[in-house]
Amino acid sequence: MPALVLLGAQWGDEGKGKATDLLGGSVDYVVRYQGGNNAGHTVVVGDQKYALHLLPSGILSPGCTPVIGNGVVVDPAVLFSELNGLNERGVDTSKLLISGNAHLITPYNVTVDKVTERFLGSRKIGTTGRGIGPTYADKINRVGIRVQDLYDESILVQKVEAALDFKNQILAKLYNRRAIESGKIVEELLTYADRLKPYVADTTLILNDAIDEGKVVLFEGGQGTLLDVDHGTYPFVTSSNPTAGGACTGSGVGPTKISRVIGILKAYTTRVGAGPFPTELLDEDGEALRRIGGERGVTTGRDRRCGWFDAPIARYATRVNGLTDFFLTKLDVLTGWEQIPVCVAYEIDGKRVEELPYSQSDFHHAKPVYEMLPGWSEDITKAKTFDDLPKNAQDYVKALEEMSGAPISAIGVGPGRTETIQINSFL
Repeated sequence: MPALVLLGAQWGDEGKGKATDLLGGSVDYVVRYQGGNNAGHTVVVGDQKYALHLLPSGILSPGCTPVIGNGVVVDPAVLFSELNGLNERGVDTSKLLISGNAHLITPYNVTVDKVTERFLGSRKIGTTGRGIGPTYADKINRVGIRVQDLYDESILVQKVEAALDFKNQILAKLYNRRAIESGKIVEELLTYADRLKPYVADTTLILNDAIDEGKVVLFEGGQGTLLDVDHGTYPFVTSSNPTAGGACTGSGVGPTKISRVIGILKAYTTRVGAGPFPTELLDEDGEALRRIGGERGVTTGRDRRCGWFDAPIARYATRVNGLTDFFLTKLDVLTGWEQIPVCVAYEIDGKRVEELPYSQSDFHHAKPVYEMLPGWSEDITKAKTFDDLPKNAQDYVKALEEMSGAPISAIGVGPGRTETIQINSFL
């Protein structure tokens, strides 16, 4: 049985939660492998809507074991807030596993994130202010706090003091903020130790054993390909690797064990935060996409920037992730347009460019080259098969598939769990 990676093929918010949930009944493990509570998934189950920020979407599927891998950064306060909220709604969260090697977001990481972003002013990145970047920076600088450190108080004290030796200098001398007391940080972190302990495990061993036993493991990325710290629109990116390669480093499962890589692709394009966005619409069409699509960040609460579908981005995602399939979401949002523009290339300095330019400056100045496709007015939310779609909707999907470089194996025609057309099985 396969090990699958499911990830965003644009700037995030593509509907990964719906795709993960669709597979949940057939999957034994769902693994978050990067990011933190800066990523959100909305999952609709019946008439119930769940907003997940840190927990894997598989936590809503009975029989599925949700896993927070070593590549994730964990804010324990947010974790327990989410768990409490789900428990109150009758969701069983007892099967959750958390890697002992995952790094903890500390209160000082959140402080550094917020004051740094304010200090940057007009040059700010547009972070969520939740301490994600500073926590990853601590990890790379080898002064991070891991989950397992909670169970050796002397080590925890040493690590917190080492981290604050430098950070307090910055906070006081650069940002004019009071120094943070290490003792209070240690005390707060230790309050989570007992509650976390039942969930903490050697997840790398568990996942590799599961795959060897023929169980189905789904690796769920947060954010999206264009927010990858190496392959995205740097510096307007997240601090981790949402791309397929990140699934291996963020879980401890080798690449030879991954059998399929599924990219989630919205039928148009959105992004949250600053950075280049060639197809962005600042007109009535952009506002209509935002309103009809409910384009507001699950975690940030910010309105998403909206634009038409960008085929060069989809091709780029296919290339850097080695995508085997696409899941196309929110096709229903496009119902009602007589014609739908699709960006097929860019114009940069008067030249037509077919692929995503590697230069940040070129991408920032890229102008979309559009091809107009006929729209449809029929309600498609009740469609159960591809043939149920209006011809123009079918043609739109076929055109996007041809432009994107991988087969579209499923189509979202509404927000509900059952409002999906499955063309090819992912398993």
